[in-house]
Amino acid sequence: MKQRNLLRIAIGLLMISSCTEISKEERLFTSEIQEIKKEFAPDKRVALFDVLAAQEGDAIVLKGESNLPDAVNALMQRLNAEDVTFTDSIQLLPSSALQGKTNAVINISVANLRSNPKHSAELATQATLGTPVKVLKREGDWFYIQTPDKYLSWVDNGGITIMDKNRFTEWKKGDKIIYTKTYGHAYDDVTEKNIVSDLVAGDVLELVKLMDKHFVVAFPDGRIALIRTNEAESYFGWIEAMKPNEDNLVATSKKLMGVPYLWGGTSTKGVDCSGFTKTIYFLNGMVIPRDASQQVHTGKQIDENRSFENLKKGDLLFFGRKATDSTKEKVVHVGMWIGNNEFIHASNMVRISSIDRNAENFDEYNLSRYLRSKRILKEEDKDLINLKQTPVFK
Repeated sequence: MKQRNLLRIAIGLLMISSCTEISKEERLFTSEIQEIKKEFAPDKRVALFDVLAAQEGDAIVLKGESNLPDAVNALMQRLNAEDVTFTDSIQLLPSSALQGKTNAVINISVANLRSNPKHSAELATQATLGTPVKVLKREGDWFYIQTPDKYLSWVDNGGITIMDKNRFTEWKKGDKIIYTKTYGHAYDDVTEKNIVSDLVAGDVLELVKLMDKHFVVAFPDGRIALIRTNEAESYFGWIEAMKPNEDNLVATSKKLMGVPYLWGGTSTKGVDCSGFTKTIYFLNGMVIPRDASQQVHTGKQIDENRSFENLKKGDLLFFGRKATDSTKEKVVHVGMWIGNNEFIHASNMVRISSIDRNAENFDEYNLSRYLRSKRILKEEDKDLINLKQTPVFK
């Protein structure tokens, strides 16, 4: 009996020892994966590197997916240098199941992009009609996409039109119009009795021909409609004449006064704080990062000591929690300076607040959590897209 117990103990110790050795090896892989993720994909909102090491029998298998070939190659090089044995089962995106159909264009006035492939998931962001996106994979009726600002999210199949390479090239090269009114409609004929779709500022469509009082346009899915010429402009003429100066930024922002707050919103149907600043800049020919915590890393710092006299119209003000010895800084809100000690921001609705304690619209709450101000107008930054210089829509 004692011999049997001793044998069981010996086997148990051997198993513990074996598991410990495997655990050490897995920890090595996990450490290397985390280092690569930190280097290549520190922000999961714009870069996917979802990789793990799993023990399967006597082998370590790398599983997961990524849209970053350079990151995967770097991981392979580091592991090979460690002289460890493993099986590479990482799936690179775009998925081969898409059969090369990796381009799409937003097909409705405003597409709601979700954090997960279901309508009940968090509204991560939005994309307006005509926005070209990269398709990475499909899950049922949902597509995992990346927008021009690199944001990753899910859209249902009603929100996009998938295009093969030839059709996408044709779409990019075609003449286009941009809708410039805050909100309106496209109609099926000149009588304007029947609506084809609603429209919001920033929607881009293919131009078919010009009539007396209407543009004839084509939606990405082939629908033909008419848009009033006094509500839209030639896209290429619009972008060529674009002058994103201080006064134009302020004028654009005030056109959205009263637009309701919507978490995840980036359109004139509803905006969150960073969606509002993003929309202002987009309607002035610039694509800036999606979230306040991303926007704060762009441009040139102007103030962090409440020296508001140094600010110019169009500067972005950031608010949140200051860093302490035990916690990191947390940026949670953003607004835009419009002069006269005031800033405009989306808080319950788009509104104007003041830092002047004697003003009726004094905003003590946001002043108390003010962090810094940044100037991104005319600043060169890898995270900013100047549509005049970068062919997003052509």
